[in-house]
Order: sequence, then structure tokens, then C-alpha cells
Amino acid sequence: MNKNLAAALSGGAVLVLALTGCSNGSGNNDKLDAWAKTVCNAVQPQAKKIAAANAAIQKQTSDNSAPADVRKTDAQAFQDMSDAYKAIGAAVKSAGAPNVDNGAKKQQAAVTELNGISAQYAALKKQMEQLNTKDQGKFADGLKDVATRLDKLSQTGNDALKNLEAGEVGQAMAKQASCKATPAPTG
Repeated sequence: MNKNLAAALSGGAVLVLALTGCSNGSGNNDKLDAWAKTVCNAVQPQAKKIAAANAAIQKQTSDNSAPADVRKTDAQAFQDMSDAYKAIGAAVKSAGAPNVDNGAKKQQAAVTELNGISAQYAALKKQMEQLNTKDQGKFADGLKDVATRLDKLSQTGNDALKNLEAGEVGQAMAKQASCKATPAPTG
């Protein structure tokens, strides 16, 4: 029952990796490098928060966990993820537009996307908190619904994030130690 939730969760948390700069390259754009450093430094603690939330859910997914414990842990994890994505969006917004073509447009699209992801995790938290823990069958059905929504969230396009970190921005982010040190979410 809870394994579906864990599987869906591992896909959803990967979204944060779009901002951790996986490409290599060189460029001489001091403004862009400074922008990347600001964003990477802000993203790293949030990525750790998301990884910790993932780990908490993974730990609680055994079939012998009490429904109330699963509900409490998962709701808190979804809140943590919501907060983390909102903080990443705020960091991208406060960093300003990257010094690249269409930087402002790319930045705004990424902020909108991150805030949307945050809102979806907040909605999952509310849904999780409303699950009936007294009836194992109803709880299992409710958990399946949460897992389905989570799976859809993990499948949603993170095109704006990919677009933001493409090309020069991705190269600048890849040079930042804080982006390289960002842990991959477990799952």
C-alpha cells in the first residue's frame, strides 16, 4: 500500500535537481557566475530538506506502520517539500534575472513553476491529513489517491526549470561548489 507512495515520491523529488546544474562548460560571465552562486547557495539547504522528507516517507512506508504514524510523517514531509520548493522559488526570484538572453522570462517561468510545485505539495499535505486512520481499507484507498496525485506531480513537466538551467546558466551553476554538493534525493 505505502510502496506506491514511496515510488511516486522518489520521482517527484527529482524536480529539485533541475536547479543543481549538471552540465559542464566554461564561460566568462561574472554576473552570471554570481547569480548562479546565489541560487546554488540557496538551493542546497532546500535540496537537503527535500531529501530528508523523502527519507522520512521511505522509512515510514513499511506495511506494518500504523496509519496514524504514516499520516503524520507524510503530511509533515509534504509540508517540508512545499516549504522547500517555495524557498527555492523565492531564491530564484530574489537573485534577479540571469545575465542571459531572455533571462527575465526564464526566471519568471521557473519561479511560477516552483511556486506551483510548492502549492501542489501543500495540497497533498491537506489530503494526507484528511485520511481516515481508523479504517485500514479507507486509509489504503486514500493513500492510493495520494500516491496517484504524487505520481502526477512527479510527471508534470519541469520545462521552465530545464529552460532556466540550460546553456550558459547550467554551465555557471555547474561551476558552483554548492550546486555540486547538493545531495540527490533518495528514492
